[in-house]
Amino acid sequence: MQAYKILSITNKTLNVNIGIQFRRLLQTSTINMAKVGDPFPNVDLFEDLPTNKVNISQLSKGKKIIVFAVPGAFTPGCSKTHLPGYVAKADELKKQGVSEIICISVNDPFVMAAWAKDQGTTGKVRLLADPSATLAKALDLTVDIAPLGGIRSKRYSMVVEDGKISSLQVEPDGTGLSCSLADKLKL
Repeated sequence: MQAYKILSITNKTLNVNIGIQFRRLLQTSTINMAKVGDPFPNVDLFEDLPTNKVNISQLSKGKKIIVFAVPGAFTPGCSKTHLPGYVAKADELKKQGVSEIICISVNDPFVMAAWAKDQGTTGKVRLLADPSATLAKALDLTVDIAPLGGIRSKRYSMVVEDGKISSLQVEPDGTGLSCSLADKLKL
């Protein structure tokens, strides 16, 4: 009986200590989410095939580009509203000095190529795959959406000028359709 009581006290003490350490960790951790002025991460994404690498940091050197992310290709909000808005406004945005418009999703390059074909994006919006959420993690813009397979990118839009983020709009809930739409973009 005495051994059980000692073990019980030890477990309780251990749980309290772990709880205190966890709270300290939460209180001292900083949010590293991307912000205006940050350099765009030096990450390779993929266009059409796993062998076609595209590095947005390098692509934006000396240019102004738009980058927006969606939680998933072929999903309703992404296919009916978000991507079509940028496709429709592509010519207007390019007349305002935008060199490229890039849509990113945590999908494989084959899915993104099929989605680009389905949405008729050729010459207007490039669709790039972030298959392991490498970019989403580097920007600290991930969201866990179990029905879509787990870790995805939050929905956002940004302007990248010469490798630096000059404008950033992140949906407050990570997935909604308000501030990241083409007509809300801040050039």
